[in-house]
Amino acid sequence: MTSIDRPDPALLGHLLAEHRELFQQLSCLRTALAAEEAPGCDRVAEIVRAIAALREHLADHFQQEEEGGFLEESVARMPRLGAAAAEVLAQHPQLLADLDALVGRFAPPGAAPCDSEWRGVRAAFENFMMRMQAHERAENAVVQQGYNEDLGIDV
Repeated sequence: MTSIDRPDPALLGHLLAEHRELFQQLSCLRTALAAEEAPGCDRVAEIVRAIAALREHLADHFQQEEEGGFLEESVARMPRLGAAAAEVLAQHPQLLADLDALVGRFAPPGAAPCDSEWRGVRAAFENFMMRMQAHERAENAVVQQGYNEDLGIDV
């Protein structure tokens, strides 16, 4: 039986699984975008689908966070974390917009970019990836502080 002061292992497992899935999707996209030369139209279509899948996953993940869960529970346990949790939640719309803008760089849809455009796409994704990692670190910090224990999540 889980103590009231301890995180529910099932909920923690769900959070960790969500973060692993997110990390896997980001890593796959980083690999797909690592080529020095711009890909052909078929490969571009795959990349655009992968970005769309990531966006859908993030939108669902963010919606769960916004409807309650570990962040809300952390703030309930330690109200001083309210500002940090609000800051994490406030980042969601911009992160989703960044992915939308990334897809928009493949214009017209599915067209293969030239090499200079491709470098811009790669740079935009790397920028997004850095912001996404910072977002996850901030989220993890709130959760770990709220539960006042190391949940085995890098911060």
